[in-house]
Amino acid sequence: MCSAFRNRFATLPNARVTQSRFEDLEPHDCFVTAGNSFGLMTAGIDAAVVRYFGESLMQSVQHCILDRFLGEQPVGTAFIVPTGHRTIPFLTHAPTMRVPGSIEGSDKVYAATWAAILAVHAHNLEAEHKIQVIALPAMGTGFGGVPFDEAARQMAAAYRHYLELPTRLDWDFVVQRHKTICYDGDRQVAR
Repeated sequence: MCSAFRNRFATLPNARVTQSRFEDLEPHDCFVTAGNSFGLMTAGIDAAVVRYFGESLMQSVQHCILDRFLGEQPVGTAFIVPTGHRTIPFLTHAPTMRVPGSIEGSDKVYAATWAAILAVHAHNLEAEHKIQVIALPAMGTGFGGVPFDEAARQMAAAYRHYLELPTRLDWDFVVQRHKTICYDGDRQVAR
């Protein structure tokens, strides 16, 4: 997994791949969790996050889902909640799937990663406590079944799009962006 991510992020600045348990990560401002649309954080990386921060964090996530999304957060959206923790003050909830199951062959890893980046960007426009360092897991590679290289490709595409902001919106831009999300070279990998 790490070699796939190192390969895909090799040319991108300010990105580092770390092989670690969530609990052993260096301090960072925000952890992005790739859960499900209902905020049921009982398995995978979500369970580790809840063990670390406590059940109240899952309750905060679920209250946001109930209030903002009427009980079901769409894939491709994200929001930030405070954790109350000194070294990791924020959590971004960015689901990669409605319910646990395969998302292989989709662009949902990109959509969740892009949503997380947008949530942090929006937070930093208005909040006094800016988020400088975020940590993300290998999105979609657990229950989602996305191969490591494909998850790394989609996550790197989202980060690259953040670094290379458009100056205009037209069909040439749309086609180019779509190709970077759904194609690996000439091969379509996401539908």
